[in-house]
Amino acid sequence: KGAKGRAPPSNIPQTEDILNSIIPPREFDEDGQKWVQFVSPTPATRLDVINLQENLDKKLLQRRARETGICPIREELYSQAFDEVIRQVTVNCAERGLLLLRVRDEIRMTLAAYRTLYESSVAFGMRKALHAEQNKVVMQETIRDLEKEKENLERQVAELNSKCEAIERREAERRAADERKHAEDVAFLRKTHQTLTSNLQTIINPGKK
Repeated sequence: KGAKGRAPPSNIPQTEDILNSIIPPREFDEDGQKWVQFVSPTPATRLDVINLQENLDKKLLQRRARETGICPIREELYSQAFDEVIRQVTVNCAERGLLLLRVRDEIRMTLAAYRTLYESSVAFGMRKALHAEQNKVVMQETIRDLEKEKENLERQVAELNSKCEAIERREAERRAADERKHAEDVAFLRKTHQTLTSNLQTIINPGKK
């Protein structure tokens, strides 16, 4: 019996499937006909790699991508360049292409997680800032109310001090008037006592002068 070769497992993706997962086919209409454009399975040469780098630099300048910080344009162009690198590697070695595809997807998931975390932190910061601003407005209103209450209390204290001073003046005047009247009464009674005593002495001893 002749030796039979083992058939490749059906669950191993073919190169075309991997390429289509990297860059999905693009459907478009032209001249009234519907076309489907698939990614090219042509192996890349050294010149293709050089052209890819030059085109990347050119598009970065044309679209004015920022060199540092968060830049969606730069992220998009580098993602396209990375997809092309994965395509070139996959054409030569499908397993390496699959590994790079996993790396690409993991990077995208990580970036998406960071983006979500950043957006949530920004939203949280905005909520805290809004809450602080609302509290600031409330505190300013409270301060104004307390200042008005303080002014009212100071006015009441001034009025009460004026009333107390007026009462003290009236009381001092009343005491002074009572003391004067008391002194006049005492002087009158003493004078009357002296007059009566003198008259009594005259009656008792009429011959004495």
